[in-house]
Amino acid sequence: MVFLPGKDEEREEAPMPQSLIYMTAPSDDEALRIGRVLVEEHLAACVNILGPIRSLYHWQGAFHDDAEVAFLAKTADDRVAALIARVRALYPYELPCIVALPVQAGDGGFLDWITANSRPG
Repeated sequence: MVFLPGKDEEREEAPMPQSLIYMTAPSDDEALRIGRVLVEEHLAACVNILGPIRSLYHWQGAFHDDAEVAFLAKTADDRVAALIARVRALYPYELPCIVALPVQAGDGGFLDWITANSRPG
């Protein structure tokens, strides 16, 4: 089943919205450490560690070209604030890259799974 907003006639009620949280870390080990905490604490249903990326940016007046690791968390919208707060507490950088993106559509069963697994207990 695919949920498309405004077109899902198989459901009696709309599913709870979900978000993808894009983050970066300085290493694979850091991404794994943060991701594991998010899943173990049910702040995210799943974390995908995407692997090495190259980030180009200005920081404190200097140009940087750094190797980092990108990772994504899947969570229910009502868990986003708690997830962001937890990542800030775990993050090794002064200014963490944490960006929440709304999920517009997806497989209904998978979206339900995200919501169910973003809950304590």
